[in-house]
Amino acid sequence: MTALSGENGRIAAGERGETRIADRVVAKIAAQAAKEAIDEPAPEGAAPRATVTVHRDTARVRVSLELGYPCDIGRRCGAVRRRVAERVKALAGMEVPEVAVQVERLHPTGASIAAQGRIR
Repeated sequence: MTALSGENGRIAAGERGETRIADRVVAKIAAQAAKEAIDEPAPEGAAPRATVTVHRDTARVRVSLELGYPCDIGRRCGAVRRRVAERVKALAGMEVPEVAVQVERLHPTGASIAAQGRIR
């Protein structure tokens, strides 16, 4: 039995159902947000990847990425955490209490490669 609202025969808002966002969709949002957060991506690096576990309105995110080196790794990881949490909240409406960032690889930048060549 459905509750009708008003004279126009519409179903009441509380009985229409729910919107479910697939984990893979939230993972794509998180990966794109991580990409946006990295100031200077490694020229030869792979795009960030994310895995997500969603439970009700909460998402736990794990991001794997590659960075150019030298860089402030801690600052970049913090920027990724903040950006991922705010974008998932804004686009999917989910709280993100945890964003684990795993740096898979460091790629030497052009300047560091040139400096290594002069030292040898």
